[in-house]
Amino acid sequence: MSQLLQTVILGLLVGGVYALVASGMNLIFGVMKVVNLAQGGMLILSAYLTYTLWNATGIDPLLLVFITTPCLLVVGWATYYVFIERSRTTDPSMALVTTFGLTLVTKGVIALVWGNEPQSVTPGYANRSFTVLGLRFPQAQVYACLVAAVVLTGLYLLLRHTWLGRSIQATASSSEGARLIGIEVRSVWAAAYALGVAAAGAGGTLLSVLYPFMPSSADHWIGLMLSIIVLGGMGSLPGSVLGALVIALAESLTSTYIAPDWAAAVPYLAIILVLVARPQGLLGARLREDMSRA
Repeated sequence: MSQLLQTVILGLLVGGVYALVASGMNLIFGVMKVVNLAQGGMLILSAYLTYTLWNATGIDPLLLVFITTPCLLVVGWATYYVFIERSRTTDPSMALVTTFGLTLVTKGVIALVWGNEPQSVTPGYANRSFTVLGLRFPQAQVYACLVAAVVLTGLYLLLRHTWLGRSIQATASSSEGARLIGIEVRSVWAAAYALGVAAAGAGGTLLSVLYPFMPSSADHWIGLMLSIIVLGGMGSLPGSVLGALVIALAESLTSTYIAPDWAAAVPYLAIILVLVARPQGLLGARLREDMSRA
């Protein structure tokens, strides 16, 4: 029983970070109906920025969230206006191709600047744990999960209780309806894309403390993010949290009771099962085709 509880605890802690990582991608899809394949590259870019700043300053890497998140916000904003907007006005389906091209370019730039060798961020508490009632709580996972919870709460409050958040929600429901009530949809799309990339910035910093990374790691994380948002429901932020917790728990249980190598297959198995059994995801809404085009 203690081993099961330990496995569940580790899964939930990692799931909190997964939820933040997936929330940005899901926000972009919910507002713009674009699957942002560049999100994995942005995540790894943030990890390398964290690595560089940590080596240069010695600041606790988790505190560097306050630097990497604004930096990636600016990157996201610029990327939208330079690349994404132009492709969406030409042909909405071209945005998917554009984001795929962006992630290839991002990985190439990262490899040129930092090289292809695996890197990791290892603060003093990386291998320490709290012990409560005989159960171990790894400090790095605990701190990362707490930071992820704070960032997710801030994102939720912004979306629910600010004018920008209400504009994003209105645009997500219907861009044409949002225009009719005076919302500048173009600016809202840019803000939503920038916020989604900023969430990747925060998530990349947290993941750099938990896992080694290299430029090609972007492919793994984009697969994981897609699994989470398909499972939870595309466009649903609560679905991102639920999907992340389910995926992380399944990975933790598989690694403990079957084999660590099999844990890597869990996200892809989740995609297959959900698409067959419930295509809209656990918390996603089934929309009429004419409504989904609004």
